[in-house]
Amino acid sequence: MNCAPLRLAGLLFIFAVRLSAAQPYPPHFDGARAEIYKTVGDVKLSLHVFEPADGARTNRPAIVFFFGGGWTNGSPVQFEQHCRHLASRGMVAITADYRVASRHQVKPTACVADAKSALRWVRANAARLGIDPQRIAAGGGSAGGHLAAAIATLPDFEEPGEDRSVSAKPNALALFNPALVLAPLEGLDLKEFGDRVPEERMGAAPRRLSPAHHVTRGTPPTIIFHGRADTTVPFATAEAFTRLMLAAGNRCDLVGYDGEQHGFFNYGRAKSRYPETLAAMDQFLVSLGWIKAQPKR
Repeated sequence: MNCAPLRLAGLLFIFAVRLSAAQPYPPHFDGARAEIYKTVGDVKLSLHVFEPADGARTNRPAIVFFFGGGWTNGSPVQFEQHCRHLASRGMVAITADYRVASRHQVKPTACVADAKSALRWVRANAARLGIDPQRIAAGGGSAGGHLAAAIATLPDFEEPGEDRSVSAKPNALALFNPALVLAPLEGLDLKEFGDRVPEERMGAAPRRLSPAHHVTRGTPPTIIFHGRADTTVPFATAEAFTRLMLAAGNRCDLVGYDGEQHGFFNYGRAKSRYPETLAAMDQFLVSLGWIKAQPKR
């Protein structure tokens, strides 16, 4: 089977253009507040925070979502409805902005650095935000799923000058058709890989940016939602990542959807599987003990 996942560089770019056309930027969210977590030159990057309405202000679980868009486009709006749902379930839910190629002329290495900065900022400010610093999840779709997995696995791409005594590693992952295999991997036929994903495009050797190549024991518990008919990020790459996770003794739940292609989970998309994936993510968080099971109807 020729997965050639990083056709990814080109295919994610094409998908990013389609996705960004439906997502406004800069974003605005009624009922959420923006917190600046990082300034790079004249660029201020914000986290959009959705608070639970239950009045609790301490030791709440949290999740930070990263939008998709091929590291090129996209908007935090993509995960607005996920945030609203999880805030209603008692979590501090956050959708993050980060630099992308179209707006900031950066490569994926900078996207990873921003994602690490975002998680580190949330953990460093956990007490003020009423968050349990040991229950911070990362989530994302496509390239955003890559970022969530990257900050859980990659040792490199830290922003200089940050306090690295504060961990940027999340405690759980919720990934939606994520880009997890960015370099040749045993068991996957990636013959076209070298022509499709140049180091120049990524900003570093693709293997250094590939979450699957950095799975170790202790990689956080993970749930992955992936369409079995995805031709942008093939389902086989999620299967390979799952095998590596399980072999390392980690939890990894792979939920495949027959006939579904890239972006099948997005809210508002025609025939979206958003409700099903949202319910499964909710149940995953219940299984971790982070939120309570909803009463059966």
